[in-house]
Amino acid sequence: MSEVPFSAFRVRNEDKEGSVDMGQVVGSCDILFICLDTLRYDAAVAEEESGGTPVLNRYGTWEKRQAPGNFTYPSHHAIFAGFLPSRDEARSIGEQEMLFFPKSVGMGKKVPRGAYGFDASNLVQGLHEDGYDTWCVGGVAFFDKRSELGKVFPSFFEKSYWNPSFSCPVRESTQNQVDFILKRLEKNTDSRRIFLYLNVCSIHYPNYFYLENEKEDSLETHRAALRYVDGQLERLFEGWKEKRGRTFVVCFSDHGTCYGEDGYIFHGVNHPVVSTVPYKHFFL
Repeated sequence: MSEVPFSAFRVRNEDKEGSVDMGQVVGSCDILFICLDTLRYDAAVAEEESGGTPVLNRYGTWEKRQAPGNFTYPSHHAIFAGFLPSRDEARSIGEQEMLFFPKSVGMGKKVPRGAYGFDASNLVQGLHEDGYDTWCVGGVAFFDKRSELGKVFPSFFEKSYWNPSFSCPVRESTQNQVDFILKRLEKNTDSRRIFLYLNVCSIHYPNYFYLENEKEDSLETHRAALRYVDGQLERLFEGWKEKRGRTFVVCFSDHGTCYGEDGYIFHGVNHPVVSTVPYKHFFL
């Protein structure tokens, strides 16, 4: 796999200086979507500033973004259609940064400069049609394939994986997911570029067990879960770089969650801490 200078992946125009040119990324890089399911923006920034997430900190600061939905299912339908969490300061869809764009919804099917345009029903299938081997490693129940609802998102992928050790009640769920992915990489003989979607569910409830002697979920245990996840991502990133080379990563939360703010509990409700999420993208 030949290495391409980073400068080749930047859009060169005044309106999008420094943005990623997905037309250059697609086909040249593996692409990783890492969804830190349920992660709140304020918790992510607090850990960033305190040094609790040294691995993620290496790849830039968190951007404040707007979640496309208030729980996993609607948010992921938008994300897989190309509508990633949008810039907090955006006041119209035209002000959002589009990395992936469904041609069927654009005026005259015009793809924004620097975006990857696809004709398929979702970006996963679009990338597959353009030669990617598509992998899904699930976490929350919407990816567990144990119900018809839990089969919807995995069906987008050529290869999808879930087992109970990846699920929310398992304290070591992220470790188990990373172990599985690294083993799959060892056995992989397919020469195609890989698109991997990883749904990390450790931050989702329950998360009380990431702090000793805690019995209930709280913002503090939420942050402790993020610190745990950060440690596991180091193994994933290092293993992926060793085996795969140039890789573009999109790391984000699909929604936040409440711990009693204004009387609100968890998510699936419209509250600022649910709708405000962290986002960053970077190259390994």
